[in-house]
Amino acid sequence: MDLKNAQLDVDTWIREHGVRYFNELTNMAQLTEEVGEVARIIARRYGEQSEKKSDKDKDLGEELADVVFVVLCLANQTGIDMQAAFDKKMDFKSIRDKDRHKNNEKLK
Repeated sequence: MDLKNAQLDVDTWIREHGVRYFNELTNMAQLTEEVGEVARIIARRYGEQSEKKSDKDKDLGEELADVVFVVLCLANQTGIDMQAAFDKKMDFKSIRDKDRHKNNEKLK
């Protein structure tokens, strides 16, 4: 699925099941909350903190999908075409960072 269709899917879901979009500030707070849940899983599963019993069944993919969902909500309600924005970003990074990482001694 491409980002344009993902945005359409989110918009359809909101209209059919969500009644309406939360306002942008509420969605920003939700995004922060969802990113925090991703951070908690990564810190405990891949970092140096021990994983709590209550976190062992958390699904990182599901939490990342929550982040994407809220990002797409924000894009929809602010009129951003995420496919165009992402394509533009990839083009920019491909030019700016063409050799940057290959030449980074820290990555060798």
